[in-house]
Amino acid sequence: MPRTTPSGTVVHTVVDSPYEPLTLVAVDGVLSRLYMTGQRHRPPEETFGARDPRPFGEAIRQLDAYFDGELTEFDLPLHLEGTPFQLRVWEQLRLIPYGETRTYGELAEALGSPGASRAVGLANGKNPVGVIVPCHRVIGSGGSLTGYGGGLDRKRRLLAFEAGTGADDALF
Repeated sequence: MPRTTPSGTVVHTVVDSPYEPLTLVAVDGVLSRLYMTGQRHRPPEETFGARDPRPFGEAIRQLDAYFDGELTEFDLPLHLEGTPFQLRVWEQLRLIPYGETRTYGELAEALGSPGASRAVGLANGKNPVGVIVPCHRVIGSGGSLTGYGGGLDRKRRLLAFEAGTGADDALF
């Protein structure tokens, strides 16, 4: 049975990916969350609502195309819930081109808050739709790989995939 919250009716589905299964969650038929297995900040399964693949056709199509190397930019409506600052950070994440990275400091500068790199990092870590809102493209100053809710190994692999190297330890 679908779950109803103050935000709306919640349903989910699980899809395969090269980075283990992904759980997609929709609110009122619009993608609102994407979780990896073992992801930090992953809520309990019972909050995902009933399993229903119907609202996810286009998201699944685009994820498949992305993982096949045929799609470099997602074009999906999203139902994101967060603070105004988090929403601004997540919008900036969507502007980072495929195969490129930005530092937390660069994102803070782009937001007009040059001293807010730590706050940007916290907002980045709460991104509810990883991969599609590409928080994996954010790195530490000097190019270091730092925190990723899906784990640093997945972050490294996603960055290597987008760079076209395919090597598990590529880039860093």
